[in-house]
Amino acid sequence: MVNSRVESSSVSVTGGGSAQRSCAGCGGRIADRFLLFSMERYWHTRCLKCSCCQAQLGEIGTTCYSKGGMILCRNDYIRLFGHSGACSACGQSIPASEMVMRAQGNVYHLKCFTCATCRNRLVPGDRFHYVNGTIFCEHDRPGGALLSSHLAPLQSNTLLPDQKVC
Repeated sequence: MVNSRVESSSVSVTGGGSAQRSCAGCGGRIADRFLLFSMERYWHTRCLKCSCCQAQLGEIGTTCYSKGGMILCRNDYIRLFGHSGACSACGQSIPASEMVMRAQGNVYHLKCFTCATCRNRLVPGDRFHYVNGTIFCEHDRPGGALLSSHLAPLQSNTLLPDQKVC
């Protein structure tokens, strides 16, 4: 089972000194003048990298995230797991290995990405509407009868922008 616990850890720069330290990333001896200390381990500055974008974490900030064996920068953590690391529908934690659906910056379990009216699950390729934090399928969109009348396409897009699941 994948560990779904999230750890936020600070990244601190420390002088190498004379103590023998091994890098948690590559296992090699750290002889550099400066080294990083994060998640209770020491790292070469080049080895503490985001698992997604490969950014060197000591260069982009003082915080990194660890979930499911991945080390992530703040941007990739939020992109993968949302601000809280929890599903926006059910509130439960999202395991690092699980595929997700996204809408307007929110992240959902696949099973939770459903129409608020008919409860049908939306899959990649389905069109949907996101209105005031609620997901609707194409058929159940609010005001659908009004929009299907003789409004110009520009007006209907302005009133209820639709989105496509990617």
